[in-house]
Amino acid sequence: MNTKKNKNTDSPHFREFFLDQIKDVYWAEKHLSSGLKKMRKAATSPKLAAAFEKHIEETAGQIERLKRVFELLGKTPQAKKCEAMEGLVSEAESMIEDTRKDSYTRDAGLILAAQKAEHYEIASYGTLKVFAEMMGETEIARELGMILKEEVSTDSLLSCLAEEDVNEMAVAE
Repeated sequence: MNTKKNKNTDSPHFREFFLDQIKDVYWAEKHLSSGLKKMRKAATSPKLAAAFEKHIEETAGQIERLKRVFELLGKTPQAKKCEAMEGLVSEAESMIEDTRKDSYTRDAGLILAAQKAEHYEIASYGTLKVFAEMMGETEIARELGMILKEEVSTDSLLSCLAEEDVNEMAVAE
């Protein structure tokens, strides 16, 4: 059974739903960018701070890719508040407030918070990529797939930092 549809035959309701979800992740990326800056500043480990800096730079590129997705859809970039990302960034800020400055416990909390955001993004981009494929939007699917790969890579980097150093140091504090 062929699951791919021609973009001329997909539902206008589904297309509108897809656009709405693109607006949601666009807002999410912009909001996460400011949260990552706070997380970078709060990090104890120089490696973790560097990982956050790298992710800030990647997020800027992802925002540009999403602008390209809007362009491919013939739309002006527009953000729609993402309640999930707002909550995840708020939780990261609470991790900072609830942990001791310059501690690896704080870093462990920051990694936990960042990975929660990454997993949300991985789920979002994975699904949106499939939606784009189903609508026959191969260029959009490619853009979303590139973002997805970056999110998976960032999640893996955070896991490595936690497992190689941060968690052990936090437990020993």
